[in-house]
Amino acid sequence: MRNYYLAAIVMLVLVSHNATGQGCMEPASSSGGPQIIGYIQPEFRAGFYGKTVDDKSKNEFNFTFRRARLGLTGSIPYDFSYYVMTEFSSFSNGPYLLDAFVTYNRFKPWFRLSIGQFKKSFGLELSTPCQDLYTVDRSRMVNELASPFRDLGGMISGTSGTLKILGLKKENVISYSLSVTNGTGMNTEDIDSYKDITGRLVLSPFEWISIGGSYQFGKQENPDPTTETPDERTRYGADIQLKKYGFIIQTECIFGKDKGSKLVGGGCGATPELVLGDFKRSGFYSQLMYKAPWNLMPVIKYETYDPDNDLDDTDHSNYRSSSLIFGLNYYPNDWTRIQLNYNYNMESSSETDIANYNELPNDMFILQVQVKLN
Repeated sequence: MRNYYLAAIVMLVLVSHNATGQGCMEPASSSGGPQIIGYIQPEFRAGFYGKTVDDKSKNEFNFTFRRARLGLTGSIPYDFSYYVMTEFSSFSNGPYLLDAFVTYNRFKPWFRLSIGQFKKSFGLELSTPCQDLYTVDRSRMVNELASPFRDLGGMISGTSGTLKILGLKKENVISYSLSVTNGTGMNTEDIDSYKDITGRLVLSPFEWISIGGSYQFGKQENPDPTTETPDERTRYGADIQLKKYGFIIQTECIFGKDKGSKLVGGGCGATPELVLGDFKRSGFYSQLMYKAPWNLMPVIKYETYDPDNDLDDTDHSNYRSSSLIFGLNYYPNDWTRIQLNYNYNMESSSETDIANYNELPNDMFILQVQVKLN
């Protein structure tokens, strides 16, 4: 129980980015009636993987569908709202239920209570809806350390609204969320009595800055029936966002400690792999965007992820991987976005030990077109 009390304390002292959005999209209006929401993301991917031993090209040239989501949202008199979202893309293992929750709004913006299946509020990038990401892919550290993204449970969230905090004139100086979930992921029955607790708190004293912190702790039964001690997963996150003169800078780091087992992979629609053992993992990213004329936004992002902090970065099985991403976003209108990304992927390697040489031909070019339905 000590870890759960620690989570409550952390929630009181940490600071972070707006954390109240549990779903992928917000309704187009607040009229109260049912509204259809959704978006589609067809894309083209070109992976430069070199050649096989028989000189056949392994390069990938593939048209695919990243996401194809359709949902319904609305409000019910009095004080209740609902949100349902379904993923239809077969390339994301669809169709399946993505989000489905009911929210009690009587005391908004200060307090809201949601119950159902929703995305956990952990970190800046995970709290950013998929259709608002500045790069096509989320960072690998987020996919690895924040997985599973969605879970079943309850969440309280809110903001300080128009309250004047420390004499500041800005609204929503503080935002927060605190959830208790099964810890088993979306559309999955709970297999034990343990629960995950996830917290995020926001401090945004001025329009141009948000500073953030997140915490998550949970226990799960070990898959080995002879082991009575439950597995433990702990996550700490910190982030900062600056917006000034058309520039946007975002930096985020996450540290994870896994006792008994860890999840590898995951993210939107992916099934993570369970690996037994004790691990410490970490990663960070930093990205710079500029709102240029003609609805253009150039993007440059550096990210790195270490799957095992206790091993040397050049270890041939658990080496640190990094990516340098060059992107260009074009917004023809409020409902359409075109993204171009080139991912230059780098693996930590030993130049003197061929067994630990990990540099791989795995760069990627991605073109994605997004259209919102509302």
